[in-house]
Amino acid sequence: MSELARLRQKVSDELGLAATAAQPGDRVEATTHHADEEHATDTRSIALYVAVSLSVGAFSAALIALAVPYAVTVALATFFGAVLVGVLLYALFDESFHQPTVRAADSDLRLRQTQNRSLIAEMQEFMGDIVVIRDMNRRIVEANRVFREMTGCAAPEGLSCEEIGIAFRPGDKVHAYDVEIATPFGQRIFSWHDVVTRDLASSRLLISSIARDVTEERLALGEREDARLRAEKADAEKARLLATVSHEIRLPLSGMLGMNHLLSQTRLNEEQRNYLDGMRQSGQSLVQLVEDLLDYSTMEAGRFRLNPRAENLRRLIESIVEMLAHRAHEKGIEITSFVAPNVPDHLDFDPARLRQVLFNLLGNAVKFTQEGGVVIRARMADDELHIAVEDTGPGMSRAEQARIFGEFEQAGPLSQRSAGTGLGLAISARIVREFGGRLTVSSRKGKGSTFKLAFRPAGAPAEMADPGRRHCLRHTNVLLIAPKGVAAAVTMEAIEAFGGQCTLIHQPEDLEKLRKGSAARAADLTDIIVDRRIAPLFRDALKDWPQQNVRRTLLVSPEERPSTMHVAFDAWLIRPLREKSLIDVLCGRLRGIERRDAINDNHPDVGFSSRVAEGASGIEILVAEDDAVNQRIIRAVLEKSGYIVRAVEDFEALRQSVEPGATRLPDLIVSDLNMPGGEGLDVLPDLLHMLKDERNIPVIVLSADASDATAEILLAAGVGAVLTKPADPRRLVEEIHRLLEAKRLSLS
Repeated sequence: MSELARLRQKVSDELGLAATAAQPGDRVEATTHHADEEHATDTRSIALYVAVSLSVGAFSAALIALAVPYAVTVALATFFGAVLVGVLLYALFDESFHQPTVRAADSDLRLRQTQNRSLIAEMQEFMGDIVVIRDMNRRIVEANRVFREMTGCAAPEGLSCEEIGIAFRPGDKVHAYDVEIATPFGQRIFSWHDVVTRDLASSRLLISSIARDVTEERLALGEREDARLRAEKADAEKARLLATVSHEIRLPLSGMLGMNHLLSQTRLNEEQRNYLDGMRQSGQSLVQLVEDLLDYSTMEAGRFRLNPRAENLRRLIESIVEMLAHRAHEKGIEITSFVAPNVPDHLDFDPARLRQVLFNLLGNAVKFTQEGGVVIRARMADDELHIAVEDTGPGMSRAEQARIFGEFEQAGPLSQRSAGTGLGLAISARIVREFGGRLTVSSRKGKGSTFKLAFRPAGAPAEMADPGRRHCLRHTNVLLIAPKGVAAAVTMEAIEAFGGQCTLIHQPEDLEKLRKGSAARAADLTDIIVDRRIAPLFRDALKDWPQQNVRRTLLVSPEERPSTMHVAFDAWLIRPLREKSLIDVLCGRLRGIERRDAINDNHPDVGFSSRVAEGASGIEILVAEDDAVNQRIIRAVLEKSGYIVRAVEDFEALRQSVEPGATRLPDLIVSDLNMPGGEGLDVLPDLLHMLKDERNIPVIVLSADASDATAEILLAAGVGAVLTKPADPRRLVEEIHRLLEAKRLSLS
């Protein structure tokens, strides 16, 4: 008997059940072994009896033959023969005396087996399980009551399951099926399992099957699958709806903001300019609303993904601060930034998404701050990038801080809540979580707020921080004359962080005290930086400054910058300060203001640079735009910049304008993505492939689809730039100039 069989026997005996719990193979093994043992015992007993009887008889016969007469010998031989026959008969038929005991043991075993089978059968029927036994021809030999009730067949013996009407559907496992049965209670599904066994009585193979009703489980599974498919379909429809709505909203927005820009280039009085500024801000708020809704939809659908690459963090932060500077200065508050020297120039992150987060945090800070200022700081700590946005706004209560990152939640005065959707911070928090970081807030009512985000840039830093940055101003001693505020404090902090010395004063009296009380310190000065806002207060004092070799720098805002350098100053800087400009001026490498990119220039009314207009002479640009208003805006913007403009209204006309037989080819193409005559994502790549040969014509695509996937497809096909509608006219002109300059260099 196997170890498994003995274990089952022990468990069955302890439960008061028969040994029939053993498997059929184990029962056959045990029965055969028991019969062999009994047969061997019987054979040995008979052989022993015969041997003893013969030995005793032979020995006795020999003794008698030697000692007694013939008659006595015969009598004794007869006696011993009878004894021998009796012994033999006893040995042969002694088994019959043990049969009643064996039969009683077998009867008890069969009784316990029957009890065990009955108990199992009752349990299966109580649970509603079908039990069927079939021969190898799949004819039913035996079936339980549940089977008969479910199939409606009172006498299934001799029939196959298929003949009764049971349909088998193969499952994922061997000998496992899903079975459909038309029961009196309706169509039901059973999970059916087969196993091959051997009948002990006849030794023939049988198929034993058990099935359980799983109709509700299968229906629930089907309903869940249907619900998933419906949800995916709804998400797809919602995405298509948002894309369509976004496109339809962006078209009139492009017209509104474009016409606003063109109107701002005309002669206007101050009242008219204020009205235009209100229109522009409203249009930009609507653009931001569209962007927030699209981002939220993308995240909810699970299609959000990051595109990390090596990017200059300093330039990104400075560009965001510059974009918001005009808004801050209009409110009379300051905005500035500081990136610690230990931050490498390039880190791996998704610049578009980090720009979105920081623009939202800084934009909120500017919106809610009525006095004081806003500052953004960045530093590295334990290989993590830490960025903090601090403001001197109204602050938040604990309850507001607890819900500020929820969808459609806003804090602050009711008059300012209506200016947004309440999605910005929720989206920002989810983006930072995608970075693997965290976004937190700390605030006190009436004391301002600080939003902190921290994340580990993807992979190792693209480069190590420049160790010389900490000491690049070590020979510099600066006197900073500026009004109290975050801008002056951060400027002083930056100079000292780069190894320089800085003295900050706010009043003319402080300057006089410095001259009288610390003459040696005043004599060591190398630079004086004066904020134009308080420069008139120090004009006379600085005119009599004893050290005439001290470099003097005027600090102005973009709205205040004059057309020519003031004679009393050697250089000037623009608020908010750029790190590189500050270092270059203090090191004497830069005289005057640095050139700022048009897309980051925050002066509202500057025209296009003369450099661009001069270089545009004789250059023809083909504009493909089906919307009349947008076409008129683009034409006006480009013609004001000195370009020759030719326009078409569909993809077919665009193809004809650049095909090999065309008489006049443009120098550059500006095309809408959605026009009559085909799908832009199909037409434009084919068009670019045709232009790749000897004709090098750059293409700029204007698209109402702001998704990264669309931009990636177009850029991979060879598009020079993809601008989202409504496109900033300055950005459009700058991109045109960049692509034409690259084309000129490639041909030279």
